[in-house]
Amino acid sequence: MPSQKLSKLAETLIGSEIVKLGADIKAKMMQGNKIYNFTIGDFDSAIFPIPKEFENEIVNAYRKFNTTYPPADGILELRNAVAEFIDKRQGLHFENNEILIAAGGRPLIYTAYRAIVDKGEKVIYAVPSWNNNHYVHFTEGEHVVIESKKENNFMPAADQIKPHLKGASLLALCSPLNPTGTTFTKEELEAICDMVIEENEQRGDDEKKLYLLYDQIYWTLTYGQTVHYNPISLRPAMKQYTIFIDGISKAFAATGVRVGWALGPADLINKMKAINSHLGAWAPMAEQKATAEYLLQTTAVDNYFTHFKSEISERLQRIYEGFQLLKKEGFPVDAIAPQAAIYLTIQIDLAGKTTKDGKQLKDQTEVTAYLLEEAKLAIVPFTAFGASAKSTWYRLSVGTCKKEEIDEMLGKLKEALQKLSG
Repeated sequence: MPSQKLSKLAETLIGSEIVKLGADIKAKMMQGNKIYNFTIGDFDSAIFPIPKEFENEIVNAYRKFNTTYPPADGILELRNAVAEFIDKRQGLHFENNEILIAAGGRPLIYTAYRAIVDKGEKVIYAVPSWNNNHYVHFTEGEHVVIESKKENNFMPAADQIKPHLKGASLLALCSPLNPTGTTFTKEELEAICDMVIEENEQRGDDEKKLYLLYDQIYWTLTYGQTVHYNPISLRPAMKQYTIFIDGISKAFAATGVRVGWALGPADLINKMKAINSHLGAWAPMAEQKATAEYLLQTTAVDNYFTHFKSEISERLQRIYEGFQLLKKEGFPVDAIAPQAAIYLTIQIDLAGKTTKDGKQLKDQTEVTAYLLEEAKLAIVPFTAFGASAKSTWYRLSVGTCKKEEIDEMLGKLKEALQKLSG
């Protein structure tokens, strides 16, 4: 039976490249292969459980029968708790009518796009980055894509953005960045903010302003000397143009608990609320009650961050050092020193190499398949995040990483690299 004709959106929507890779990994595992799976931008809750105090608050909230619809913008207790949490830890002040609660960051990003972007309007975003290409497609905006460079740790630079600002309605940025685990420098973010302010000052009162969508869902997970910077702290005038996307998903290894928040101008937040109310993408009432209680338990949160960040950092650092050792031994690999989030940016440049059975790895797709077959290593190529098909860089996620398997994985990778020639 021939497939039925559906909407243009449905017919043209691109499926997730990571989901496709996940299917290959699952097939290998079902065949009995042990796979070192570093593809998942999530956590193994047996390794990284949510905070115990938070778990208790969730259980208590259900026992108190908090199972009805929440308000469309989120319960007042949670919006007030978020305001206090952000004020105390980032020095950002938001009133509760400038805060919107939703079921994680995704519906907030979607409603922000829907509230700002009209068909045919320019949306500027860098690659590699997570899902901006799909959100622009949803809104039928014009893709203005900037390919970031290794020299800037794969963060977009102000001079790359500047030529495209005229006429754009949205600039989508993320720091710390998924997939790279890298962050903006203070100077680069200041330069970008100055450009946005200047562009908006040149627009008439009846013209739509250029908004900055600033996804900072990983901002609590920084390591070493890395500092997370945000637009408003650097340039207070950015408050009228900035929408923050934030939440508990990555900060507390609580991706499945589904509580996120957006911070922004009250009129924009109100429109996003209206859109989200039709989607019904609210965070559940019990989880909202629990999050409101937990966020203000300062000592418990601090203790959790200390342990959690130490465990993530150790994994990232050990794998980074392993890649640097392989590089010193002459293998065509590299890695960027870990800065933030749960990701390590690694390079495996094997295109053109020949396997022992005489097969040449013609492109990066074949390299990725070789790594899965020979090293049992599953990682996500930057092409899945919009980068060039020739990119030799990958995202390696440690959210499900067992420390005792790190050396084993590096050893398997070395064996696979040694089998190649050319």
